[in-house]
Amino acid sequence: MTLTTEGTAARTLTLPDELLLMLLSEESGYFHQVPGWSLNCAVVGAALAELSLISRIDTDMDSLIVLDDTPTGDPVLDDVLREIADEPGQQSAQYWIERLAPRAETIVDFTLDRLVASNILQHHDGDFWTLSRTTWQMPTTNGSTGDRAEFVTTRISNVIFNNRIPDPRDAIIIALANTCDVLRFIFPIEEELEERIELLCKLELIGRAIADAVANNLAGPLLRRPTLTKKIPTVPMRKLLFNRRLWRGNLPALFADLAEEYGPVFRFNPPLQDSMLFLAGPETNRWAHRHGRMYLRAKDYLQEFEKVYGASGILPALDGADHFRFRKYLAPAYSRARLEGQLDTVFDYARAHMATWSVGDAMPASPMSRELINAQLSQLMLSVQSQDLIADLSTYKERALTTRVVKVLPKFLLKTPSMRRKAKGIETLLDRVQGVHTAAQRAGCPRDIADDLLSLHASDPQFLPESNLRFALSAPLIASVYLGDGLSFALYAMATQPELYERIRAEADALFSGGDPSPEDFTMEAIDVTHRFIMEAMRVYPIVPVSMRTVMNTCVVEGYELPEGSEIYIAQTASHYMSDVFPDPETFDIDRYLPPRDEHRSPGYAPYGLGTHTCLGSRWMELQLGVNLLMLAHYFTIKVSPENRPLRISPFPSLSISKKVKFVIAEKRREIPTAPAGD
Repeated sequence: MTLTTEGTAARTLTLPDELLLMLLSEESGYFHQVPGWSLNCAVVGAALAELSLISRIDTDMDSLIVLDDTPTGDPVLDDVLREIADEPGQQSAQYWIERLAPRAETIVDFTLDRLVASNILQHHDGDFWTLSRTTWQMPTTNGSTGDRAEFVTTRISNVIFNNRIPDPRDAIIIALANTCDVLRFIFPIEEELEERIELLCKLELIGRAIADAVANNLAGPLLRRPTLTKKIPTVPMRKLLFNRRLWRGNLPALFADLAEEYGPVFRFNPPLQDSMLFLAGPETNRWAHRHGRMYLRAKDYLQEFEKVYGASGILPALDGADHFRFRKYLAPAYSRARLEGQLDTVFDYARAHMATWSVGDAMPASPMSRELINAQLSQLMLSVQSQDLIADLSTYKERALTTRVVKVLPKFLLKTPSMRRKAKGIETLLDRVQGVHTAAQRAGCPRDIADDLLSLHASDPQFLPESNLRFALSAPLIASVYLGDGLSFALYAMATQPELYERIRAEADALFSGGDPSPEDFTMEAIDVTHRFIMEAMRVYPIVPVSMRTVMNTCVVEGYELPEGSEIYIAQTASHYMSDVFPDPETFDIDRYLPPRDEHRSPGYAPYGLGTHTCLGSRWMELQLGVNLLMLAHYFTIKVSPENRPLRISPFPSLSISKKVKFVIAEKRREIPTAPAGD
């Protein structure tokens, strides 16, 4: 198939391209669940088949030979061809599939990147993919572009169901997909069609040879699966209790220390609790990001938390196709573009809140930052004011997490009279949101996340039932907590490093010198220091240092077997404090993110989580943190109290600055307008 897309030169898709496109499930945003080794073998088989079709190699049931080692111009194919050509002896197709299968992930990565660059696929955060809106065209006999070409699944469907005579490429794709036993998940295959599929698989000799070679390799992992995996080491409780990192609340650094001594997989056996199994380090991060969706699920650890809100199936607790569908629907609501469209609102509500501060005020660091962020997010996301509720709702949420998820406190502490009073704030918030989200009141207003959620509920009340709205509509205030804590750490880092404070202030003063900046003014050049500063603050002080999951399929990670049913803790930010990933990790160094260092370009940098549950609003968060930090530097000089003491962090349920730390308004550099947008 030849394609042309706007701004992209026409090119012919290769068999690896079309195999991945056929395996892609639009419903789940990922591939149909072909086991990893099977997918690896099929992808390598597709590359070999492509080389055969373009007359670079020839293969039969017993041998594979090089006919022409001239490069094809395709990096994937040329790497494979070069390795085959360099082999001194003649080997079989099965040999090459077995040898090259461990490199299939590189082929898949390159192929997916190329399909995205060609505007055939669209990549979504969390490593999801969907088809882009693009123009597929088949050259006609006169060389012009004519009718829309059939997508690969349509062609294969016509071959299987409509008795169309397949071309060699289609026969090979059918053979490879059938060998992986995935056709039945793509098409409704009845018994009477199985005979035709078997016949189609035998039409092309190259397809037969490679499909047989793939089939012979599929048992490989079962035969090679370690009978003696490494024993998971147990960390003595004394090692934990006497670690200075624990007492300072720095969990990422704590887990980095333990991983250095005990390896990437280790366990604790706390008294009166189940064993706790941890994964820590860049390689376990890479595994969790790439393969976690096949082996891990999120819903188990959040079930008790859902019940607190009377919900079932909230976004963080979903897996698979439902999770992807919900993310895809909410992606515009949490996008950087939506925030950019309302920057005037951010400026106005931030200034209105800052105007209440006076020189000499000393405010607890975390509540101060949360309230500043909530003054903006509550209006941006829900179109209501909720400053009177944020303290109660955040306290209730944290108590729910510490009693139902992290389980460091007994359950009854969520049912005290004080907590019951705080929980009533949820109903108050819902009443306010629903009171202003009528058709007449929303006419002409910028769309907010409450609009999106209420629309989804109205259109599909089974997918987003009314019982889930209590949590869904209070989630933006929970976002105020996380984003606010991120701001408090960044502000602490800025206030305690005067040289960086001045560099950020210089960027802020330049941006606001002619009035409020537009979204186009926030270029990487204009906020270079601020952007890298925030990246480093998120490395040193990640808000969510650990992710909890349940093993749903037994797997082996770095030589350690994780049994089905195990609860695991992925310490994805432990690598933030590993010197082989971030040299001199204790030093706050914003130059880490400049070339050629680019230390963040690895799975070791994971402040927003990993895999399918990567933070949906990470780009929104980066921009709002930057805007607020710049405004604070522009209007104030802020100091930390008490000075010259090591920072203490509250580690549960997420990282936040200790309540004993305060921010002091030492200087107000200029007067602040107080009128919010619309007043």
